[in-house]
Amino acid sequence: MSRPETFTPPPGTYARPLSTARGDFAALVGGPASGPVRGTALLLPGFTGSKEDFIALLRPLADAGYRTVAVDGRGQHETPGPREDESAYARAELAGDVLAQAAALGPAPVHLLGHSFGGLVARTAVVTDPAPFASLTLMASGPAAVSASQQQRVTLLRDALGAFDMAQVWEALQAFEAAAGAVPRGDEEDLRRRWMNTSPAQLLAAGRQLCDEPDGIDALAPVAPPTHVLSGEEDEAWPVPLLDAMAARLSAARTVIAGAGHSPNTDRPLETSAALAAFWDGVPDRRTDDHAA
Repeated sequence: MSRPETFTPPPGTYARPLSTARGDFAALVGGPASGPVRGTALLLPGFTGSKEDFIALLRPLADAGYRTVAVDGRGQHETPGPREDESAYARAELAGDVLAQAAALGPAPVHLLGHSFGGLVARTAVVTDPAPFASLTLMASGPAAVSASQQQRVTLLRDALGAFDMAQVWEALQAFEAAAGAVPRGDEEDLRRRWMNTSPAQLLAAGRQLCDEPDGIDALAPVAPPTHVLSGEEDEAWPVPLLDAMAARLSAARTVIAGAGHSPNTDRPLETSAALAAFWDGVPDRRTDDHAA
């Protein structure tokens, strides 16, 4: 999971609901303190994540001229969702939520970014309807199912969620990370609160999709807006050479963030935000004259 250093929004960034035709979604919203807004970015978190995973990107992106809206998807942290009904988290349902979010942020097309599992949701939304999106960034998110080693970890987690309650699974996860020598990062109380708020059904459904995902690049390539594949220099979920090949298949811009792993958004936020802004700066403006005003 991404482990943000803080859950406290930076100055100029606000926690507020994003109201859409499909309900309200908890969001962190930031933007330039002055001057023109160069565009709006919609940021989707990954498996076990939340909008706070992007906290360290929001101020640098605002300084670069971008309005940013990081959301909790349904069942993630502060956006409610069914806790037992996995069907509520079918990919088509999640993609429909993203399209509703983009519509609420429009009418100008938005820059869509999905991290890890959020990238799978993002590309499904684009394939469903590419019109609302100025660009697509797949951050540490690959073409198909996660690696075999990660499938094993996800399967163990799904099995644990079927046998124990959320508090018990959290304690087991912390013990596993400590035994593996993981260096603690982030506020443990905030991270535990996020875990406890997250719907078990959302985790079960997302975990299943991560393990069963077919290759979706052939469907995405013909309809994708300008696309950016961004990752750290190491990634256990989708190996970096696989991400390189996916970028080539999509004729996408490619950025590798030195010193980062599966979560460049928290590992190297300044370098990641600079790469995102540079990519968005190069995307042609598709707004009409009225929308650009």
